[in-house]
Amino acid sequence: MSQAGAFAVRSNLAGDGAGGIRPHLVDGTYELFRQHFGQKGRAHREPGPLDAVGGVLTSVLGMLGAGVTHIAVATDHVIESFRNALWAGYKDGSGVPPEITAQFLPLEEALGALGVRVFAMVELAADDALASAAHVAALAPGVAQVVICTPDKDLAQCVRGQRVVQLDRRTGTVFDEAGVIAKFGVAPESIPDWLALVGDSADGFPGLPGWGKRSAALVLAHYGHLDAIPAEARDWAAAVRNAVRSADKLATTLAVNFEAARLFLDLATLRVEEDLLADVEELRWQGPGPELAAWASRLGIPDLARRAAALAG
Repeated sequence: MSQAGAFAVRSNLAGDGAGGIRPHLVDGTYELFRQHFGQKGRAHREPGPLDAVGGVLTSVLGMLGAGVTHIAVATDHVIESFRNALWAGYKDGSGVPPEITAQFLPLEEALGALGVRVFAMVELAADDALASAAHVAALAPGVAQVVICTPDKDLAQCVRGQRVVQLDRRTGTVFDEAGVIAKFGVAPESIPDWLALVGDSADGFPGLPGWGKRSAALVLAHYGHLDAIPAEARDWAAAVRNAVRSADKLATTLAVNFEAARLFLDLATLRVEEDLLADVEELRWQGPGPELAAWASRLGIPDLARRAAALAG
C-alpha cells in the first residue's frame, strides 16, 4: 500500500451479504464532469449532448453488476447553495461549460429511470447530501460499511474508522480514517479546520495568507480545531512551535483574520440533514423502471435497458 489506511477495492464492491450492507453514495456532479472530460480526452472530439449522462449510467450499472445492492447518487440540481450568500466568491457555476450544465437534469431523470435513488440538491449541495446519507446509513443496523464515492477532499470529514470510507473510483482507492490522516496530516474531524486555513480553490475560498498544507496539518494535528489554537505562538506547545516555520507570523495572521477563518470553516463544514434519508433500505436497488428503455435509446445505448433488466432479474 502506498499510504497507511488506503487500499484497493476494485474487486470488493459487494453490497449485501454475510458481512452486511455496504451502501455506496455517489457524487453525481463529479461523475458527470469525469465522464465528459474523460470521453473528450479519449475520443479527441467534443462529446455528444448526452454522452456524459450515458457514461454515468453505464458506470453506475457497472457498480450494480459488481455487487452493490444499496446505492444513491447526489447531484447539484443547481450549482449555487446557501453558501453563496455567506461568501461572494463561493463557486456559482459561472465557469461550468454549458454542455455540462445542460446534462444536470437529464442525468437525474435517467438515473431515476434506472431505479437509483437520487438526491437532487438545491439549497444544500450534493456534498451535504452525501454527508447526510452517510451519517444516517452508518447508524443503521445491518450496515457493515458506508462507501462515499468521490475524491473531493471536503468529504474526508465524513470518514469514520473503517465504517465510513471514501472511494476514489478513478483510481480504485479507498481512504479509511488512517488513510485520511496519512494524506492530510489531520483526523477527519479536523478537515474543515484544515480547509479553513489552507483554502479550497474548487469551492472558491482562499484560506489564510501564509498557511500551507504542512503548517496547518502540524498545528491542527495537535489542537484539532481553530478555536483551540492559542492566539500567540509563544503559547503553542513547544513541539508544534518548533516544527512550524514562521510560527509567530502564522499565529498573528490567524489572530488578525480569525473571523474570516471562522467563515471559511463554516463554508467547509458539511451539513447533516437526517430527514434526507429515513431508512437505509430506501437505497436498495429494485431494478429499472419502464422508462429506461426510452432513455437508453435516447442516450444511444439501446442495450442498457436489457442489461439492467437482466441484472435485476
